[in-house]
Amino acid sequence: MKIISQEEGKLNDSATCPEVAISKPVYTTCKKIQDISAAALKIQYGVLKTPCTYSRLSKQCGMDIYLKKELLQYTGTAKERGVLYLLMSLREDQQRNGVIVASDCNFSMAVAYHASELHIPVFVIMSTCTPPTRVKTCREYGAMVISYGSTVRDSQLHARRLAQENNYFYLEEDDSAIYQSGLGTMGLEIYEQVSKLDAVILPAGIPSGLLASNSATLKHLNQHVFVVGVELENISVDQQSLKMGQPVEDHTYSHPQFYRELSGFGTNSFQLTGNWVDKVVTVREEDVLISMLRLLEYEHVAVDAEGALALAALMSGKLPELKGKRVAVAVSSGNMELPLMKQCMDQALTLDNRVCKFTVTVTDCPGEISKLLETLAREEARILTMKQEQPYMRTDLFTSEVSCVVETRDRSHTTQLRKILTDRYPMITWVER
Repeated sequence: MKIISQEEGKLNDSATCPEVAISKPVYTTCKKIQDISAAALKIQYGVLKTPCTYSRLSKQCGMDIYLKKELLQYTGTAKERGVLYLLMSLREDQQRNGVIVASDCNFSMAVAYHASELHIPVFVIMSTCTPPTRVKTCREYGAMVISYGSTVRDSQLHARRLAQENNYFYLEEDDSAIYQSGLGTMGLEIYEQVSKLDAVILPAGIPSGLLASNSATLKHLNQHVFVVGVELENISVDQQSLKMGQPVEDHTYSHPQFYRELSGFGTNSFQLTGNWVDKVVTVREEDVLISMLRLLEYEHVAVDAEGALALAALMSGKLPELKGKRVAVAVSSGNMELPLMKQCMDQALTLDNRVCKFTVTVTDCPGEISKLLETLAREEARILTMKQEQPYMRTDLFTSEVSCVVETRDRSHTTQLRKILTDRYPMITWVER
């Protein structure tokens, strides 16, 4: 979607300014701040001013961490800011005719809710492989949901055709000035909520709008704030784009159910990221899973991959230069289906060395399995599953194999349990993850 307006010109002007803020003309800075402030004023009653609270993870990371909990927005995503401002900026005839979007990501959820709240007819085209809970949620927000095609590409083509035939306004997540201005309001709140702010960590990759818009906002407010973007290493679009000097459009990802937020990396986002972001780091999927686990345990919030992305850089030790600093971290999204959340948490516990699997060989004598249970109980290991098998082909006729999956406190507890079981059962087989 391309929206040509005075505001887009303003954002483009600011994006091409030199990186050092002190060298920028004063009027350019004021225009950029005015754009973001105007957006904040317009959407203030439609989105939540989310808290930015001190985290219990601070001691573990050796710095003061403040979590900007955008997952508390009504649809669970920071994208509500840009979406609401975008919808409110449409002409009256465009609002009257209605809008259409083809996606199953957080952007479409935000469009469904806020368009309905503004009494704008809204149609969401989703592929047939979209999880049923997302379809149900979009309908509850007030959208007319149509399932079409087996891929997102099929849905987009169908949505464009419907938009042309029925004069709907076709929406897609891009880096237009209006959408960027709405997203940038989060940076205003962070700067207001955290005094003596040293650094801000934001999700990057695809999409990069949240990083681009808020880095510009924060740098205009204080050029000394260190802005970091974090993206998955197997879709490191920001790093590749900055290295090549132009936006990279090729972004394939093998696990879209884990990280749905894939869209284009436009010129505005590229320019803003290059001008204002101090550092972009990459993290593994394993780091994101551990971050999701830590947020659930320490902050009692369930987030998706995008929401855990920024914190993953700290939990994986990618930013040692921030030790002892005051750091704000964006928790930008909290939309994940329950079956996938369970799968992610099970995997995270295994990665954290707190769920382990082993197989021991015991005799068929009465009480042998009871002795194994007593050993596990004495070591305070929680049994998740236990299964006894008698192999079809075996050399010893009077033995059986017992497979166990147990939960431990941490890595050291797992190491201790493994040593004790190995001493007692020399034939133990420990399943490595």
